Amino acid sequence: MANEEPMLHMHTLRPAPGAKKDRIRVGRGEGSKGKTSGRGDKGTKKRYQVRPGFEGGQL
Repeated sequence: MANEEPMLHMHTLRPAPGAKKDRIRVGRGEGSKGKTSGRGDKGTKKRYQVRPGFEGGQL
């Protein structure tokens, strides 16, 4: 056979090219998503994490 596929083994498996991206380090300098880090300027969600389902105190 002229076009033989290599055997698949656990030690030869790799992610597909472009499948893994570097994580974005927010809040580490003004040039790279610094200052508010994409959270906006004011409000509860800027200051700390709110629990799931919380709607700002309305009933």
